[in-house]
Amino acid sequence: MNEQEFEEVLQYHYKDIQLLQRALTHSSYCKEHHYPPMKCNERLEFLGDAFLDAIIGTELFTRLDHSNEGKLTKLRALVVCEKALAEVGRNLNIGAYLYLGKGEEMSGGRNRESIIADAVEAVIASIFLDSDYEQVKEFVLRQFRPLIDLALAGKLYADYKTQVQEILQKSGTAPEIRYVLDRETGPDHDKTFYVHMICNGQKMGSGSGKSKKEAEQNAAKASLEEGYVYNVL
Repeated sequence: MNEQEFEEVLQYHYKDIQLLQRALTHSSYCKEHHYPPMKCNERLEFLGDAFLDAIIGTELFTRLDHSNEGKLTKLRALVVCEKALAEVGRNLNIGAYLYLGKGEEMSGGRNRESIIADAVEAVIASIFLDSDYEQVKEFVLRQFRPLIDLALAGKLYADYKTQVQEILQKSGTAPEIRYVLDRETGPDHDKTFYVHMICNGQKMGSGSGKSKKEAEQNAAKASLEEGYVYNVL
């Protein structure tokens, strides 16, 4: 892999290039090469997630000085969701630079949304550890500002679970909404999850996805589009 080339893409040059290498190393690569689990990017992903929340949260707090906590929380969730992270990762072409095990590579891991999103969070953490908060803030805002602008304009991704919640709460009641996992198929590295939504004990729409969160969103979307939500009002 050419980390120096990826540094140009990131517009950041590392003092310790091993931090970038670890950020790009998936757990499947460590398993295949019998490396310790600590060599993969999962710990960096944990740290990057925290910094991403803080930076995006601060930016929204500053730009929306008259918005309440609920609106800020919803907007931040849109900007830092897996889909948004994967979009940033694809813009960086991060998939081309990942260290993957052969099985993960052959099953399309370089293009898998969850892997790309996790790698972006790991890169965020690696930049912080290599420099400081101001440097990582500059990187995050450079990459995420278009998504922030879209979110503020109401043009980012639809959060169907929130839409369902808000519609059902308009009746003045507190609906009991649950998402139930029906089954999961496929190998560990390429699972598909099947979920259905229940409101006040009544079965509603179903959905599937490559993560439980995606499946739940699709179940909420189906509940809206197929009219289930409006039948319980």
